[in-house]
Amino acid sequence: MALALAPKYSFSAADLLSDLPKRVKNVNTTDIRSAVELGCRTMSSVFDRDDNDVPFFGSEVWPNAQLSFFKFHSEAHVPGRHLNALLNAEDAFGIHVDESVIQKHARAAFLSYSGPIPLPLNRETIDGKPRLFHPHNIREGFHALYALVKFRKSERARQLAEASIAAIMKYWNPETGWDRKYLEGQLDLVLVDTSLITGVGRAIGPLVKYYRATQYRPALDLAVILKDKAITKFFSPSGEFSASLFGSHVHSTTCVMSSLAQLADLTKDAGLMQRVQKFFDNGLQQISDDVGWSPDSTDDAVTDRGEVNNTGDIMETALLLGKSLDGSYYQRAERILRGHLLPSQLRDVSWIKNPSNPKGEDGKRDVAQRHLGAFGFPAPYGHKPVEAKSIGFNMDIVGGAVGSLCEAWRAATVFDDSGHRVNLLFDRETDDISIKSAYPDGMVRIKVRKAGPLVVRLPSWVSERDARVEGADFETRSGTSLLRVAKPFVGKPVVIRMPLRNSEIDLNHHSHRIRVRLRGDSVVAMENFGMPLTWFDPL
Repeated sequence: MALALAPKYSFSAADLLSDLPKRVKNVNTTDIRSAVELGCRTMSSVFDRDDNDVPFFGSEVWPNAQLSFFKFHSEAHVPGRHLNALLNAEDAFGIHVDESVIQKHARAAFLSYSGPIPLPLNRETIDGKPRLFHPHNIREGFHALYALVKFRKSERARQLAEASIAAIMKYWNPETGWDRKYLEGQLDLVLVDTSLITGVGRAIGPLVKYYRATQYRPALDLAVILKDKAITKFFSPSGEFSASLFGSHVHSTTCVMSSLAQLADLTKDAGLMQRVQKFFDNGLQQISDDVGWSPDSTDDAVTDRGEVNNTGDIMETALLLGKSLDGSYYQRAERILRGHLLPSQLRDVSWIKNPSNPKGEDGKRDVAQRHLGAFGFPAPYGHKPVEAKSIGFNMDIVGGAVGSLCEAWRAATVFDDSGHRVNLLFDRETDDISIKSAYPDGMVRIKVRKAGPLVVRLPSWVSERDARVEGADFETRSGTSLLRVAKPFVGKPVVIRMPLRNSEIDLNHHSHRIRVRLRGDSVVAMENFGMPLTWFDPL
């Protein structure tokens, strides 16, 4: 994206006279667990009583608040996102999720597989039958089935997953695409045209997860076939991005990128991980910024409108690159978490006005509270992008964001035969280690609860001479950005002092530059062009 000076925006009378607050309350930049807990609340609150508890997809909170059905992505899309997130939250954090919530999402997912072929289908109308086949939803279908198999040992989900893999192998070809004559002619489905990236290629990630959970070889075989097509035609050795090739829907690109990283991690394929790294360092820079904001669409006239699904994928990819190739990518992940993913959660709904509801429609019932904890389409600076005429938090994005936060939590610290590794400097309490973050006072406090060496990642803004350790002998090695304590005492605090350095960066966007002031990797102020509903102090 070409760098340009920030333009002088003009606003309509509606914008100028808006009663939306300038700042929202309860902005979170530090607490991963509370973000996940609140997101689980959202995903437990968005079932449509008027549609047999199928979860809503569509969302608008301003100017007209409502939840809605969407013919392309309701039962074929949302349940998979939510089951993946809810059951991973239960596993990673021990968060209690009411079993009735899981069962409602499972019923909706099974509804999408109730058509004439084991592929996720959607109804064109609420009273219709599943017959609209959008290959975009295959990823979400496999997320539902994988989660039910892994965390609920569902035999029905296992049989459907294996039948679905077989159906894709039979009716999709890497060169010729889908068997339209059979799907539309004989089965009477409505097939939506997609490319690999916006369609079946998105499924690599959940196929990897399914294989990890079950060792079912055809899942890995299909993932490899999709990978080969993706790196041959799209993810080139030079790592370039082109909207005309990848498509304008940016989340499809970022989720395939993340999927390829997951496959590389599973198979220990260094060449594939390096291919992902090349795209991350090159092409991704055209569709993201330093805090992980990424546009919903490259065609969107509202240039600051993002999508948090993309942010989660970028962050997850950074975690895997940090694990496999270069630990400095963990800092990118931490900056994304503190600077965009966590702050973007809807934690203040006081400004959302519930609509009148004379017909008693469930999509208009208690809309504000049912959205509490959602993620959506934010700007880098807040919930309302410049020139946006509406604000929404589509329900699939809640699942995507919470699922990514679960992966961040798992990657934050690791304990294995080599000892303890601290990759992300967030508060953390496990059976292995206790960590108090460096924010806000510049001191990391660590207690190991199991014996073993301790390695802590130092951010790039901390020089070796600035880092001071109390409570243990330590060493640093030039060029590694790692602090090592060979024999920390179990139960005794180790304090690492690392002054939180102030800095300023520019976020480079389609049409303008956005100035940001950081303290460490946390945003303290950001240019917001006079928009309401911002998260940070204005700059």
